[in-house]
Amino acid sequence: MKTIKIEIKWALIFVIMSLLWMWLEKLSGLHSTHIDKHMYLTNLFAIPAILVYVLALCEKKQKYYQGRMTYVQGLVSGLIITAVVTLFSPLTQWITSTIITPEYFPNVIEHSVATGYHSSREEAEAYFSLENYMKQSVIGALVMGVITSAIVALFVRSKKQKSIH
Repeated sequence: MKTIKIEIKWALIFVIMSLLWMWLEKLSGLHSTHIDKHMYLTNLFAIPAILVYVLALCEKKQKYYQGRMTYVQGLVSGLIITAVVTLFSPLTQWITSTIITPEYFPNVIEHSVATGYHSSREEAEAYFSLENYMKQSVIGALVMGVITSAIVALFVRSKKQKSIH
């Protein structure tokens, strides 16, 4: 357990940051008044999400690997974070949808039907549901976590030193 203590810590930071982001989206009206802008502005979440992975892998490199970390070590560390975040994603989605912003689904259903994004209320209700969003959160956390881990590990890894002979 000691070997993945840093990853668990950063995965929990990621989960908390995700909930805070949803709360900020709600406060800014992206789940109500400005729901028309939600599908664009919610993508800004990528910035703090990537930052968490960078900080996590930098800490792992410094504290666990004494400043020398290979790409594979960084990738594995990122994948452990991803696994923990993915495990928590249904709970995170449930907290978001039932506690933080229970009005999101009714509002987005109404908006998507009114704008023609979905052709019927039934279609919109099927897409914008807690069950569907829980499934999407698992898939999204896994896919984006793997991609982020692979890219961040590339930048955080230690560069090979050229030997002088």
